[in-house]
Amino acid sequence: MRVRFAPSPTGALHIGGARTALYNWLAARHEGGTMVLRIEDTDRERSTPENVEQILDALRWLELDWDEGPIFQTANEPRHRQVIEQLLAEGHAYRSTATAADVKAYKERHGHDRGFRGEPEDEGAVRLRVPDEGATVVRDIVRGETAFQHVHLDDPVIARADGSPLYNLAVAVDDLDAGITHVVRGDDHYSNTPKQLLVLEALGAPQPIYCHLPLLHGPDGKKLSKRHGAASVQELRDAGYLPEAVRNYLALLGWGAADDETILSTEELIRQFSLDRVQKNPARFDEKKLRWMNGQYIRAMSVEELTRRLEAFTGRTELQGAVAISQEKISTLADFWPLAGSLFDGPVDDPKAREQWLGPEGRDVLAAVRAVLADLEPFDLEHVDEALRALVAERGAKPKQVFQPIRVALSGTTVSPGVFEMIALLGRAETLRRIDAALA
Repeated sequence: MRVRFAPSPTGALHIGGARTALYNWLAARHEGGTMVLRIEDTDRERSTPENVEQILDALRWLELDWDEGPIFQTANEPRHRQVIEQLLAEGHAYRSTATAADVKAYKERHGHDRGFRGEPEDEGAVRLRVPDEGATVVRDIVRGETAFQHVHLDDPVIARADGSPLYNLAVAVDDLDAGITHVVRGDDHYSNTPKQLLVLEALGAPQPIYCHLPLLHGPDGKKLSKRHGAASVQELRDAGYLPEAVRNYLALLGWGAADDETILSTEELIRQFSLDRVQKNPARFDEKKLRWMNGQYIRAMSVEELTRRLEAFTGRTELQGAVAISQEKISTLADFWPLAGSLFDGPVDDPKAREQWLGPEGRDVLAAVRAVLADLEPFDLEHVDEALRALVAERGAKPKQVFQPIRVALSGTTVSPGVFEMIALLGRAETLRRIDAALA
């Protein structure tokens, strides 16, 4: 098996494009095949080095390695021009100055179901000659077989008047030259397929197996876009998702595992993946479900590994103690600092929390807490827990009435890691300093 991922570098890699790359990669790894990376950079204005790097950066973050490439489509232009000359010489193509208006007039004379047929001229764009008889049959793993009757197809333009190749010619030739056996791509390319097959047929080349993936939709059933949240791989990375969780979630969108498992390691995805189980209906990308899955991955990690990831994500060091007491409360890497950052940078300023929990009653609680903690020995998690629960019982209070004032004094807000764990991690001196500051 030889597959290719062939993005156009017009910006960040869209989530749908990432799923296409993933399916190509999984298919190649499952079959022990080859994945070719081809950059379709024929849009010279948008195909900047920066945009190309965004594609490569996204694939590297997703840990989707390629076996050959990146190959740049523009580098193959001499070969494309050679094929165009070959098709002209063999009578499979001709030059034509016909305009869109000429094509429209032709259809008005011959009927709108009739494909346009031009007359050969000495100049003009190059059109591929479509036979009137027969059909081009697209064999697709998802859609099955579809016959496109030649009589209905226009002679497609395959090169401009200056000889520069157009997209469908270039793609067909590049797939042929690279020996691509399976073309796995988005459903939005389906309408191009008959044109590309006509080029291959004119060259006497074999037809690859196609697998057109239904496009991703948002939870509302509409085409996935920025209004549904993160729309690109880089946005997912910046939002604190893990590449292995993203791979797992994207793989299940439109494919589904044989045994209905949800959490699947990459090794298991490779073992189970099969293109013939790609579903026909558009899958729905729901960031809430991805967030849930990401949380499962975070909680299954060792504290050491999660610390390594969080230190890389935040650019901070010596986080392990805070990571250990936050791991059960976060679903993405980006959740960590809003939750635990106050342990390092001091309490945040949350007037609403202060007003609710550090009034006269809360300050009275804090004074009692301070007295208990000042003399506590040994000062560790177990004894902090025991002493503060005893204080709750002694005061006949609800736990929240004691613990929330402590939380606000230590973190500045009502959202933080566990109170006992924070106290043990901060230590006696820093805990008392923060309580004193709240009481001042």
